[in-house]
Amino acid sequence: MTASVAPVLVVLAAGAARRYGGCKPLAPVGPSGEAVIDLVASDAVASGFGAIVLVIHPETGPAIRYHVERCWPSSVNVSFAEQRVPLGTTHATLAARSLVGTEHPFAVANADDVYGREAFDLLSHQLTANHGEHALVGFELANSVVTDDPVTRGICEVDASGHLVAMTERRQVSRLAGGRDFSSLDGRQPDKLPGDATVSVNLWGFRPEIWEVFDAAMDASGLDEQVILDQIAGGVEVPKAEVLLPEVVGAAIESGAGLPVRVLRTDTRCVGVTHADDLPVVQGELARQVAWGIRPSRLWGNLS
Repeated sequence: MTASVAPVLVVLAAGAARRYGGCKPLAPVGPSGEAVIDLVASDAVASGFGAIVLVIHPETGPAIRYHVERCWPSSVNVSFAEQRVPLGTTHATLAARSLVGTEHPFAVANADDVYGREAFDLLSHQLTANHGEHALVGFELANSVVTDDPVTRGICEVDASGHLVAMTERRQVSRLAGGRDFSSLDGRQPDKLPGDATVSVNLWGFRPEIWEVFDAAMDASGLDEQVILDQIAGGVEVPKAEVLLPEVVGAAIESGAGLPVRVLRTDTRCVGVTHADDLPVVQGELARQVAWGIRPSRLWGNLS
């Protein structure tokens, strides 16, 4: 029997962050000014992930690389992939394929959400246990929203066996005054969402078989990175188009293609930075987690 291989975490850090107005992965959210990606990577390494791949953009990537090289322990196995054109989270994940490899499980996370150690523990265990399933960490809606500003969340439908049946992306989701319930102003029904609804915040675990699904989705989209780069260089205005992970996985589930997706529910909080006004709220939440002993006061454990 061969030993399991520690999974790789792909962190999607190439977003433009127009609503935030800066480089969100470097937002100083920790009690000592630690950046979002510092907390994400530290939690993942503590949970058994063997390597981190940061997907960066040519404009913001140098600042992220500089920060990592100065602030992360030398023992952290980190590498960088580049997404030159913002064609969505599926395209960004594919940019990391040569560094992840095609034979072992891996995870995908946002670079602007602090998911917490328990979420990465669940995901690491699922991927190393070799259950033959993909995975999604599901948070309660109320535990994934930290301010009154509207957010986008994937509402998950889960069957009795714990597998994802469908995911509906809901936009303009805001907390209703005086309670844990929420409203959505995207025009879809229902317009009220319970606070205990299971939602996706883009923390996935994938078996290697998913690469074929991603390739097929990009082929079907007709989007080609080099063609678009050539158009941009020629002064052609290129309309925004993205191939998103939730939509690709949802379509695969609906068609019956690929492996099942196990939903790993957690009642812990996921705090993220979407708007500039979120920053002090997220800083306060993480400081409280340290004070309560939920989060360690020092990152990276015993790594040096």
